[in-house]
Amino acid sequence: MMALVVLSTSTLAACSGGGSPDDGGSALAASDLRIVSLSTRAHLVTGGDVLLRVEVGSDLDPSQVEVTSNGDDVTESFRLVAQGAALTGLVQGLRDGDNEIEARISDGGASTKLQVVNHPISGPIVSGPHQTPYLCQTEEFTTAGGASLGAALDVNCSVATRVEYVYLSTLDQEFKSYSSAASAGPPSDVAEATTLDGSTVPFIVRVQTGTVNRAIYQSSMLHDPDDPEPDPWTGSRGWNGKLVYTHGGGCRNGWFRQGASTGAVLQEGLLEMGFAVTSASLNVFGQNCNDLLASETHIMVKERFVESYGEPVYTIGTGGSGGSYQSHQTADNYPGVFDGIIVSSSFPDVTSATIFTLADARLLHHYFTEVAPHEFSKDEQRRISGFGSWGSIANLSRGAARIDATYSKHATPEAQGAEVGLPELEPLRYSASNPEGIRATVYDHTVNVYGVDESTGFAARPLDNYGVQYGLEVLNHGKITPAQFLALNRDIGGFDADLDHVPQRHRAHPDAARRALDTGRILNGGGGLASTPVIDYRSFTDHREGGDIHMIVHQHSTRARLAKANGHADNHVMNVGGRWGYTEERPDLGGLFRSMDEWLMNLVEGDSSVLRSERVVQAKPSDLVDNCWDTRGEERVNVRESLSPDGTGTCGEIYPAYSTARLVAGAPLANDIVSCQLEPLDPADYEVSFTDGEWAELEAIFPDGVCDWSRGDAHSEGYQGTWLSFGPSPVNRAR
Repeated sequence: MMALVVLSTSTLAACSGGGSPDDGGSALAASDLRIVSLSTRAHLVTGGDVLLRVEVGSDLDPSQVEVTSNGDDVTESFRLVAQGAALTGLVQGLRDGDNEIEARISDGGASTKLQVVNHPISGPIVSGPHQTPYLCQTEEFTTAGGASLGAALDVNCSVATRVEYVYLSTLDQEFKSYSSAASAGPPSDVAEATTLDGSTVPFIVRVQTGTVNRAIYQSSMLHDPDDPEPDPWTGSRGWNGKLVYTHGGGCRNGWFRQGASTGAVLQEGLLEMGFAVTSASLNVFGQNCNDLLASETHIMVKERFVESYGEPVYTIGTGGSGGSYQSHQTADNYPGVFDGIIVSSSFPDVTSATIFTLADARLLHHYFTEVAPHEFSKDEQRRISGFGSWGSIANLSRGAARIDATYSKHATPEAQGAEVGLPELEPLRYSASNPEGIRATVYDHTVNVYGVDESTGFAARPLDNYGVQYGLEVLNHGKITPAQFLALNRDIGGFDADLDHVPQRHRAHPDAARRALDTGRILNGGGGLASTPVIDYRSFTDHREGGDIHMIVHQHSTRARLAKANGHADNHVMNVGGRWGYTEERPDLGGLFRSMDEWLMNLVEGDSSVLRSERVVQAKPSDLVDNCWDTRGEERVNVRESLSPDGTGTCGEIYPAYSTARLVAGAPLANDIVSCQLEPLDPADYEVSFTDGEWAELEAIFPDGVCDWSRGDAHSEGYQGTWLSFGPSPVNRAR
């Protein structure tokens, strides 16, 4: 039997274990063994290797443990950890498909097995078949050291994994290549970093770059190349043991390409605190606007990180706008990948609150400018839209390009679509002359979820405005007349499959609506988010004259969904108006990461016998509450009070939350209904009186009735739960 070296590791204290279903949890009997997959779930292993832990009962001798992989002895890959209570090993050479890992005591005593399913490193694992065409961008990608990744090695856009070192210069606070600078000895301008745990180390960063799931990924951490090479058993002095997964925003160009950037892993403030940072090109929504594919990439990139450096104590997902979608939805739908999230300029998801608002804005913009250009004042238009700025109507109309499959040189910007982002994709676009071309929309890019609409041959669409009474609240407040209300709802119309305006309202495909809601494309909040610490921060943009999509109402919608699913939203903290950075001049983002660190460490060290959904509230630091920054005086003041969508309090006065056209029409704040259920028209529902002729017209406009928002969605059957697969993995397949 080989001699095993005992190592110290944080593995057993990790916050989530990557969400592995086989991560123990129950007490191990004294005479038993248990195998735990650390780097990913055992049925979702990729790339031919997996980091495993063998837990050893107290009556057994760990030095007598033998491990085999498909019958081959791999014991030498394991080392004793956690004061000899377990062994950790990186098992390599797995075949595609089923693999059997067995651990046993060499004298013929206890034994246990774990079935591991390995998938190609190019994916997919849960997102369904890869879409084509797919353009590689490795030659356009610039590494931390300033080099190109070169041409892709295969059709899956693969490159050889590489490691580079850069350092932060004290001369100009810029990152520079360390390898070239250190050829004659360490450069004299290397800065120092003091991490969260108080360690002071050279500000030299190890950056690993490679490809998984047809994406380019990067991982960075402080590491002095003169120190031992980091691996799952040997940590870097500069790494605090904790991981941050960064994301990029966008959406409108996120189709059919690998992407030439990640979500920025050379973030000085995070690295200085000692965090490792990782990201991938398919986690920049301007390069991939598919939350399911983004979640799959999260799973695979984190696996690569754990197999390279060991299991982190915890992982924080962070990002703004399109990055908030990914943070929210992976935390909810694939719990354990992220243990906490810090989001900014947030939305619940792209499919509901965002697209509902954009689609309604395009309808309203078309109505106000083309159908009835002189019938409503600017103030009336703004009130009907719900926005804080009249300019947001045209601004958000342009944002609807993400659901518009057609491009025209002659269309106005507000009516444009098919934004593909790369010149090479432009000739491939769908059009009347190229009906088999690629359709650059959120729905078509997520066809694995939504399926195909038999009537069009295109992706089915969870988009609906049937029964929606635009301007209802404005009418009831006496700000528009019944005649205006009738004209608006009679003539606003809807969209056909190409997002062209048509007289009739558009209706969701029932299967697409059901899948959007029941599989988490529309954020539920009752999956992993029920037990995830969430910090949501933003700058206030609702009053921008030219309009802005990042309206504060969307973070209130997220909170409403958490409360609806879980009975409370006590794990959700909102911050508005700070100086978001890591410096003395802009310290507030660094403060949020320190608060999240305290929150997550309280969770790690808490009573594991208490449900995590309860512990997450108990673990929240007492001083971590909703707050905003009052900057109206000479000195800015932090106002600590609950943030509310109704505009109450000091924060509501400084940073008022406005509405959306859908909410003005009566939809709930959660804004999570695709197809409303209908109810008969009732005069008692209106604060104004209609003449007999007007009522007859209202009945003609809404022959089947109007939305009864209180009854929920017409097609949802209920959230199917977490860790769903759309293929190829057969485990927990979505319905």
